[in-house]
Parts: sequence; C-alpha cells; structure tokens
Amino acid sequence: MSGFVDQAQLHARAGDGGAGAVSWRREAHVDRGGPDGGDGGHGGDVWLVASVNESSLLGFRDHPFRRATDGVHGSGSKRHGARGKDLVVPVPVGTVVRGRDGRVVCDLATDGARFLVAEGGQGGRGNARFLSNRRRAPAFAEQGEKGQEFWLDMELKLMADVALVGFPNAGKSTLISTVSAAKPKIADYPFTTLEPHLGVVRVGGVRDGTEFVMADIPGLVEGAAAGKGLGHQFLRHIERARVLVVLLDLAAPGLGGDVPSTQLRILLSELGSYRPELLDRPRLVAGSKADVASDAEGVCGMVLSAATGQGVPALVARLATLVDEARREAAAVASSEVIVHRPAPEGVDVRRAGDGAWVVVGRAAERAVAFSDLNDDGALAEAVRRLRRLGVDRALARAGARDGDEVTVGTMTFTWGEDS
Repeated sequence: MSGFVDQAQLHARAGDGGAGAVSWRREAHVDRGGPDGGDGGHGGDVWLVASVNESSLLGFRDHPFRRATDGVHGSGSKRHGARGKDLVVPVPVGTVVRGRDGRVVCDLATDGARFLVAEGGQGGRGNARFLSNRRRAPAFAEQGEKGQEFWLDMELKLMADVALVGFPNAGKSTLISTVSAAKPKIADYPFTTLEPHLGVVRVGGVRDGTEFVMADIPGLVEGAAAGKGLGHQFLRHIERARVLVVLLDLAAPGLGGDVPSTQLRILLSELGSYRPELLDRPRLVAGSKADVASDAEGVCGMVLSAATGQGVPALVARLATLVDEARREAAAVASSEVIVHRPAPEGVDVRRAGDGAWVVVGRAAERAVAFSDLNDDGALAEAVRRLRRLGVDRALARAGARDGDEVTVGTMTFTWGEDS
C-alpha cells in the first residue's frame, strides 16, 4: 500500500451551539425573582493548518471525517455553557482545498497558514437575555445553531526547491538517491516511479552551506499535459518548484528512444501546455548516463552520470546557486505574517419554492427564528423584529412575494403579507 497520497476528501463538521436555558430565580424570600437562564456555549470550529511536519494526505484516505465538539447548554442561575473545543487538522504545506464544484476555496502554500473550514454554531441566549422594561417575564430562549458541515476535495502540490523532469527511465531516481538520502525504487524499465519522492540535498558546510529539497517527479510522456499517462497528477507537483532540471536520457537513441533534442522539445512543450509560466522558471538542461553515451547534439548544458558521479557535484553546486537566487527573490515579496483564510460571510437569500411558496436561506435568517418556543407571543415578536432588521421583508417584496404566499425560514413557516 502506498504511503504517499496527494488527493483526498475531507468531511468537516463543526460543533453545534448549546441551547440557551429557560429558568427562573427561585430563592426563599425573593418574590418574582425573574428569568435567570444562561447562554449556551458556541460550537467548536474546524481549522486546516499547513504544517511542514506533514508530507502526505494519507490520513484522509480511509478516514475523511473530522468533527469538532458541541457547545454545552446553558442552565439556571445564569450559568453559561462551555464552548466546544476547536479541531485543528494539520495538512502538508501546498495543500489546495476545493469545493465539490471544483472551485478553489483555499491554497495553504506557506507553513502555518490557517483556513477556517467549518464554523461552529453560535450558542443560544438564555431567557435572562430577553428581559426588558416591556418584557418582564420572557418564557423563551434561543436554540443552539447548527455547526457548518462540508464535503471538500483536497489535493497536494509538493513544495520542492528543485523538480526533476524527464521521460520514464531517464535516471531521475538514480540521481536523487545519489545526492540525497531518498530511496526511490530504481530499475531498468520505464515507470518504476509512480509517486513523487523528496530528498534533501546539502551543499557546503552546516553553517555556510545551502540546503534544498529536490523532488523526483514520475516520468512524463508525450501528451501528459492532456492527461495521458496520469500526466495531470504528476505535473501539478512541478508547479511550485523554484528551479526545474530537465533530464535528458543520452542513452535513449541506442535503445530505440528519442534523441536528446526531441526529448527536450517534447518536455518543454508539455510544460508549456500545462502551465505556460513554467517555461519562465529557472531551469537546467542536463544529460544523464554520460558513462554509456555522449551528448552528440550538444543540447545539454551539462552532462552527468549518477552511476560514476561524473558531473554530479557541478550540477548540485549550480542548483544551489539558482535556488539561493530564487529564494532571495521570493523573500523580497513575501510576508512573514501567518496567513489566516476565512470564508466570506454569507448573506440572506430568498428563493422560490413553488407557486406561492418561498424559502429564506442564510445562517443569519435561520438564527433569527431559532427559538425554543415560537408559539410564545414574545418569541414570535422577537423573530419578526429580527427578520425585518435583516431586510427579509424587503427581499421578499423585491422577489415578487404576494399577500397570502407561504414563507419558510428555518423551522418557521408563516403567511406573507405586506403589513406583516
């Protein structure tokens, strides 16, 4: 079973808010003590946090469900319920979150970046909150709001400094195993690498040297940009690399393969077709297997042999220089602040549910009618006041609602009238 997963689903369920309490102060020698119901606690939120300690989405493959805890109900003596605990879910840096419609909702491209996946429901207010000069004995409280619940798609785009790009069996796995501690599968047949491998390469001393991450991307074939040979699954791991190494197989012509110039043309064409900006990325063109063949066409910037070590130190040194330059350019425009992503607040929307029927949707509208007893005149009056404050009456009028139409908001259904 593969230990690397770069696509997974997430079902995020925030905690429900606790209900407010309907309670009355009852003490000896205290006549008409009044309402003392406490508020319910808010439900816990679900957060995604990018972490360098995570390298794969493997933990979501068989268990996509993540749920925060509910808020505690309020109680008498104005005791408020405890807030539900937030759930923090670590994901690899480079995780892209999409809605079920394919739209990108968040890109966690930096370490520590946070995304509020699902917001916990607000706790309901107890009846003590509704005490006023006009309402001396409120016998109702708010229900807790339901927490948000979403299915999301996640995909991982590796955050590597250097990406090795080449045809299958071009020597990429052998090279990364030579310059780092990565141990990918190596064999003398194509497509031995079916998942990316990362290796850390160090150049120079501990204090004055350069350390960078190299990615061994599975081999590309002609048509990869159109999805051939799982091309899209492999190409997305190249998107964020600072430097590209186009590795050409110098021994391929003798084995019936393409000459280096044809390999280079096809690989650059596939990169440009997938993301044109990849062609502007710093890159090195290197020929591999120099111990058994030569660069007869002279298309390679350098030649090397991972088997004998020929040209490898020069390649690594050149890559370290390019990575340092790319990092300095990125640092000039990057911010050191932790990025926190929050979804845009949703408004109130009026939708036709049939002939003479309307549904008002939106968390604010549903929260406005979330009372423990809508048969209570005081609760009903409060719900109507809140809906008017949200502009629901104006929205219904603009939508074309007529006197006598049926309007549903959450658990409340009423007959619409211009003067209601």
